[in-house]
Amino acid sequence: MYRLVLAVDVEKYSARDAREQLRAQEELKRILNVAAENAGLDQRHWYEQVSGDGELVVLPEDVDVSAVVGDFTRQLETILGEVNRKVVGGRRLRLRVAIHHGTLTPGPFGPAGDAPIVVSRLLDAKPLRRLLADQQDRDLALIVSQSLYQDVVRTGFCSLDPEEFQPVRVNAKGVQYHGFVRRPDQVRVAPATALRPVSGGGAELVALPGGRA
Repeated sequence: MYRLVLAVDVEKYSARDAREQLRAQEELKRILNVAAENAGLDQRHWYEQVSGDGELVVLPEDVDVSAVVGDFTRQLETILGEVNRKVVGGRRLRLRVAIHHGTLTPGPFGPAGDAPIVVSRLLDAKPLRRLLADQQDRDLALIVSQSLYQDVVRTGFCSLDPEEFQPVRVNAKGVQYHGFVRRPDQVRVAPATALRPVSGGGAELVALPGGRA
């Protein structure tokens, strides 16, 4: 199957105590539900593989891809901001979100194939984590795969501004993945930045000629 896959993760979930983790799970579920409803998306046909700090979602074949990439993520960001403004003396709920359109097949322990692997690698990308770490006022960090950016964002089919995205390369377990991180505060200019592995298993940003990753 060729499906849209979305992954969500709560920042620093393991640093919360049990009560805070439960609250984070409940808030995340409610925020996802409201964002989907506001974007006109029907969750009844979503396949959701949940974990304690987030979930992997496989959307149905007939889903409006532009609505998910644009309207849903905007709603998610807006609602998340409203929830966090009410937090007093507690941890804000901050999210990393990754989206990819690719191939998969159902399996006994969840979807198998290229799409869930790609979206999981992008969700764990260092520049996405760094975005939340460096900008504490930000509630959501979004990355889309290169193919999704080219097909849906760059073409203007969704409501997100393509100039707000910056290309990155992610190296994980010997495989290279390409994505675009959204930075609405910073219009993309050349030279672009990308990731390359460094000793110790980490990565660093490097300049690329021509603004491409």
